[in-house]
Amino acid sequence: MSLWLNGTAEKPCPSKTSVQSDFPSFNLPVRETQLSCASYVAGLTESDQRGCAYNVYKVSMLIKKAADIPSSEITSKSLYMNRRKFLAGTALVGATAVAGARLGEVWSPSDVVEANDKIPGIQSSPLSTTEKQTPYKDVTNYNNYYEFSTDKYEPAGLAQKFRTRPWTVEIDGAVKKKQKLDVDTIIKMAAPEERIYRHRCVEGWSIVVPWVGFSLSELIKRVDPLPKAKFVEFTTVLDMTQMPGQRTGALHWPYTEGLRMDEAMHPLTLLCFGLYGEVLPNQNGAPLRIVVPWKYGFKSAKAIVKITFTEDQPPTAWNDANAREYGFYSNVNPHVDHPRWSQAKERRLGEFLKRDTLMFNGYDQVASMYNGMDLKKYY
Repeated sequence: MSLWLNGTAEKPCPSKTSVQSDFPSFNLPVRETQLSCASYVAGLTESDQRGCAYNVYKVSMLIKKAADIPSSEITSKSLYMNRRKFLAGTALVGATAVAGARLGEVWSPSDVVEANDKIPGIQSSPLSTTEKQTPYKDVTNYNNYYEFSTDKYEPAGLAQKFRTRPWTVEIDGAVKKKQKLDVDTIIKMAAPEERIYRHRCVEGWSIVVPWVGFSLSELIKRVDPLPKAKFVEFTTVLDMTQMPGQRTGALHWPYTEGLRMDEAMHPLTLLCFGLYGEVLPNQNGAPLRIVVPWKYGFKSAKAIVKITFTEDQPPTAWNDANAREYGFYSNVNPHVDHPRWSQAKERRLGEFLKRDTLMFNGYDQVASMYNGMDLKKYY
């Protein structure tokens, strides 16, 4: 069970729009509410932040009295112990808002993940950024992985027993060498590289991750695509017994994503099987995923079991769910807003104040692939 807040801040924010109107679904878990309010406050002036910080504190105190709580709603001791650091930090939000301080000491996801096996022989890459990396525990405990849950904090626990061996990947479509490969055979195709990439979610938050893998082009060259192959489609495993989220109608399963052939062949496009020098955790897409750093995160398919080369643009999960909001290309673009929010700024996980979003997430070397394209039309 989560500790739940009761929807209305007692004192309106000193801005034209209150927290309540920005977050109409204010019946959120404590952690999500504090995160949403922190993101909102980050865009305000210092004087406005003081008022909104007060609201965040007041909202965090709107918890049921003991006499109102039935036994079925009592939080278990183990869950309480996992979250008490966060809850203890909630009352400090006011101070951090005024100071513009980092939230790293106040808020971080629960540390569920245990260390994975180290990957030997990792080489550094000139394609890496030198920006500060997001802590391991945050990257591995704050995950969009709808196959497990729509709650960002649940995949880390739900995926712990997910079986990633044996695992094969089928290569088919417009290729000369159709085949089914064991995942460990794929992993050994090229020397592993550490690629420290910026990762931007379409929701407006970002992280910096030291992924481990090699360019997807290494695999593509080995299967010898036919000249008519113009796109690459990636299909995630369909396993409702292990992935409870697939028993819901959140998306059409299995999850599929796609890239144009030149995007798939670009050196930045990573075939990934690790992070932080270790085997990829289950909740981050094990055993094999792609990472496309200049696109919004949902374009980077996880737990891949099939790679198909096609003549026509393949259907993709989020575009199929809502084409108006999630285009096929989905390049990071601060000038093209999501229909429901701005994409001009982002909140780096662990930081309080927002930062400007960069075109192509700062990876200008991909810009030439889109010369002459109307990126507002082909979003």
